Amino acid sequence: MALMFPRLARNFAKNGYYPTDEATLERTLSALAPSDGSMCICDPCAGEGVAIAEAAHALGPELASAYAVEFDQERATHARLLVDHCIHGDLMDTMISRQAFGLLWLNPPYGDLARDTSGNLGYEGKGRARLEKLFYQRTLPLLQYGGILVFILPSYVLDQEMVGWLTRHFADLSVFQAVDKQFKQVVVFGRRVRQRDQTGDDVKASRARLLQIGLAELEPDELPPDWTLLPYVVPTAQAEPEHFYRISMEPEQFADEVRRLKGLWPAFETHLGATQQTLRAPARALSQWHLALALAAGAISGVVQSPAGRTLAVKGDTFKQKSSAVEYRERDDGSMAETRILTDKFVPVIRAWDLTPGSATLGQVLTIH
Repeated sequence: MALMFPRLARNFAKNGYYPTDEATLERTLSALAPSDGSMCICDPCAGEGVAIAEAAHALGPELASAYAVEFDQERATHARLLVDHCIHGDLMDTMISRQAFGLLWLNPPYGDLARDTSGNLGYEGKGRARLEKLFYQRTLPLLQYGGILVFILPSYVLDQEMVGWLTRHFADLSVFQAVDKQFKQVVVFGRRVRQRDQTGDDVKASRARLLQIGLAELEPDELPPDWTLLPYVVPTAQAEPEHFYRISMEPEQFADEVRRLKGLWPAFETHLGATQQTLRAPARALSQWHLALALAAGAISGVVQSPAGRTLAVKGDTFKQKSSAVEYRERDDGSMAETRILTDKFVPVIRAWDLTPGSATLGQVLTIH
């Protein structure tokens, strides 16, 4: 089977990114088989989306829904053209439903984690801190039980800790050399199971073989051109992922969302009552009490002018003030009891800016209690 997207697959080595070589990808896909129902498959380090798109094509594009996460913006833009759902962002900053995928295609970044950042990223390993281990810990919960893992990593990462995780979480483990030997990669296949369902003899045999490969004491076979073993069947999806999104946004992404959604402006009048209405005069003239109350409440403000020509810019407000009172009471035993009572009192205050030409208080702020 030839790759559908060879141009993208040959776009090598940008910012430390190396996609799976074409021969390894093609031979790995031959080990997979589809189930009868719809499937959800995920690549959390998707690059340009070629590998997971090819997996969906091999399993049946009408049955397999491909999900991808990619950190680089340009590669994420390419991936969106090939997969059904793609997140541009850091995998550690995403919300993805647990046990939602029948195939986890994991080809993570390679390298050591800095000592001062591993804890901040949520790394929980006790051995050598590696990016491959961090991505394994983060993505394992996404795979449903019975789901298939395709894990592409350097053989020397298979230390005691990594092998212990794999043999606890997966059955039917098999390991093959990648066709391209540049990075000493191996392809690990496995079917996720609960630890209580594992059998001791199988775990011991798998563990010993993986450790030998990690120590370079045993060289695994190269991926066969034609898969003759039992295929790894990708199970039917239990349900569509309920959550698949990034938690935070870059400023550019936020701007794109604002432009796409257009905010509330298209429905401004509906939501915010922007329809301007002409204010109606009161049924009768306000009494002095009503006028003072409206001013104090801030319902009336602006420039007012008296019949005598005095001009004021007024603004009312109300604040709370506590008044104190003390009561004395004689108890039955003859002693005196003192009770202090604090009462809230709302005091209206009107402030006025004197704008009267020639006034002695021109420009001053007056307070009216």
